[in-house]
Amino acid sequence: MDLKDILSRCDHTLLSQTAAWEEIKALCDDGMKYGCASVCIPASYVAQAAEYAAGRLPICTVIGFPNGYSTTKAKCFEAADAVENGAVEVDMVINLGWVKDRKWDELLGEIRAVKAACGGKLLKVIIETCFLTDEEKIKLCQLVTASGAEYIKTSTGFGGGGATREDVALFKAHVGPGVKIKAAGGIADLKDAEDFINLGADRLGTSRVVKAAKALER
Repeated sequence: MDLKDILSRCDHTLLSQTAAWEEIKALCDDGMKYGCASVCIPASYVAQAAEYAAGRLPICTVIGFPNGYSTTKAKCFEAADAVENGAVEVDMVINLGWVKDRKWDELLGEIRAVKAACGGKLLKVIIETCFLTDEEKIKLCQLVTASGAEYIKTSTGFGGGGATREDVALFKAHVGPGVKIKAAGGIADLKDAEDFINLGADRLGTSRVVKAAKALER
């Protein structure tokens, strides 16, 4: 698979607690240079990054991150605020306690509410697969399909486990035709990236593909 094609599917990501502006700026520079799908950054830097990128690169951020147990109202505020600040893509974390409680109607309602708060911008729903059974993952594929969100996403990268090939294949088998897949967390190298794409991932949440591209240049 062509490296340029892989890079075009990457949400070039920096979400560490200590991420500072110079690192975010460098991330944006790399995202623009290598033709990434977006940069995924902390919400507090969205306005600054959007101004810096000036339309040359989509800005993505995370809400309810990384634990997902904020109230629906708080998540909706975060989403609307992010979009107002210049985010064109929003990655939300679901309420995992509600999954364990089997509160399917509440989960669907929350995703729909956050989608509405995004004001037409793209929504990715993080279900944090490392905490879920296959039965729960399949149910969430159905809920995300019904919600109107554009993507289902495997992981935050903060939950103790990242994307697996098995989970991406499971998503592909159970999401509706309008739902895309984002694999995130633990994508180690170009071989991993290509495998996930071949299994059905439309996006990859990682910084390692750009690092691999830089290594090849050297």
